[in-house]
Amino acid sequence: MTEENTDIRKIMHVMRHAPHGTIYTYEGLEMILIMAAYEQDLSVAFVGDGVFALKKDQDTAAIGMKGFSKTFMALDGYDVEKLYVDRESLAERGLCEEDLVVDVDVMSASDIGKLMNDQDVVIHH
Repeated sequence: MTEENTDIRKIMHVMRHAPHGTIYTYEGLEMILIMAAYEQDLSVAFVGDGVFALKKDQDTAAIGMKGFSKTFMALDGYDVEKLYVDRESLAERGLCEEDLVVDVDVMSASDIGKLMNDQDVVIHH
């Protein structure tokens, strides 16, 4: 007989801010990596300027910051595989799925909203 782990929570992190200029995205990524070690059911949604966090070939030399967008590629190794991007946010910023460093599910804002409603916890970054 197997015991079901009732301590697992569905937690969605919502990345809303551009990756540089504030600590929100970087701190959010760090939090996701830490929480992944505790075997929770994690997902990440990128909306608004948050989609820029996944943009390929970011050059941060001019702003004197180390880029961290490639760190999102490590999420798969932590079993964080549910990555969602708002279709409208991508289009408004002139980006498409091929511009991103990781594989994502591109969805409408309303579908991402439905996913948020299914979570035990939603954390905004």
